[in-house]
Amino acid sequence: MRLAPTPPHFVQSNGNIVRLRTAPLLRIAFAGFAFVNLSACDQNSFVPPPPPKVEVAPPVQRAITRYLDATGNTAPIQTVDLVARVQGFLQSIDYKDGAFVKKGTTLFTIEPETYKLKLEQAQAAEVGAQATVKQAEADYKRQVELVQRQAVSQSTLDTSTSTRDNATSNLTQAQVNTKIAAVNYGYTNVAAPFDGIVSNHLVSVGELVGVASPTQLATIVQLDPIYVNFNVSEQDVQRVRDEARRRGIPIDEIRQLPVEVGLQTETGYPHKGKLDYVGPTVNQSTGTLPVRGLIPNPDRALLPGFYVRVRVPFDKQDNALLVPDTAIGSDQAGRYVLVVNADNVVEQRKVTTGPLDEGLRVIESGLKADDRVVTAGLLRAIPGQKVDPQLQKAEAAAAPSKEAAPAPAK
Repeated sequence: MRLAPTPPHFVQSNGNIVRLRTAPLLRIAFAGFAFVNLSACDQNSFVPPPPPKVEVAPPVQRAITRYLDATGNTAPIQTVDLVARVQGFLQSIDYKDGAFVKKGTTLFTIEPETYKLKLEQAQAAEVGAQATVKQAEADYKRQVELVQRQAVSQSTLDTSTSTRDNATSNLTQAQVNTKIAAVNYGYTNVAAPFDGIVSNHLVSVGELVGVASPTQLATIVQLDPIYVNFNVSEQDVQRVRDEARRRGIPIDEIRQLPVEVGLQTETGYPHKGKLDYVGPTVNQSTGTLPVRGLIPNPDRALLPGFYVRVRVPFDKQDNALLVPDTAIGSDQAGRYVLVVNADNVVEQRKVTTGPLDEGLRVIESGLKADDRVVTAGLLRAIPGQKVDPQLQKAEAAAAPSKEAAPAPAK
């Protein structure tokens, strides 16, 4: 008789099949395996990454000059339309269109012969009137002596007196006619009233001018010096007046403030001048005050009608704090900078900003001279978290730094 095979985990004992108790052995083996795995996990425990590195620098501290910035337009201080003030045919044009001429230079000549003859005629009449006055004066003196000797009647003296007075009046009229004739003769020579550039001529030689009304011949414009007209806001006007009051400067002396001008294609403000006029009232519709500067223009680099940049220095500050403009952020509450405190934790500091000065932004308030401002690595600087600050020199903060991209997490 063939016996059936014994199942696993069973044995035969005295002809009986007995099941082995293996559960405790399995539990012991599983526990040992788990202990080995836990030991391996302890060797690969999580290590937090180091704080991110950011570049920090203290604010730059130096003296600055505060400016009023504006935009304006140039305008000539003198521009005159040259006209024919006497009637006649245009005899000559004595300049080149667009040329620079000096004061007194002859520009146009209107036929002078007729007016020269009228002047000579008036001069001759004046000479005759002088002779008449001389004769009448001698006759009057003679009649006075005769009356005193009772040789002639008083009526004869009265007639001599009247004749003398009429001759004197005629002489005065002749002198006036001579002056008028001289003035009209001078009008035949149209000269430059000041140094300037003359426009193209508007009439031709041989054309009759000054017939019914003065005929415009050309226009002359003075370019040196030149005006710069611009407007200053009401807030800036108050700032300047308050600063002048603080420094004890009379309001009238504000006109002595310098003015700096630059063209759109120029770097900086190479043209220097001074204030020439400040309007007496603020425009209610625009809230601005009209101001004018006077700028020397010897090389005629500024032409009337140019659109220019204008700034007026009105205050100096000895110890201003400045940071790179890229280190300043903004949110709904305003402008801010990120600073690293003594525990190397990032803080967000609200600041009031001022103007740019040589590439740096002036900080009016909210920052101290010993603060460490984050200048690079701004994406890695999160308020409330710790960082590894890399200190830069204050001068290095002026150079724009390139924001480094965060390294990929491993």
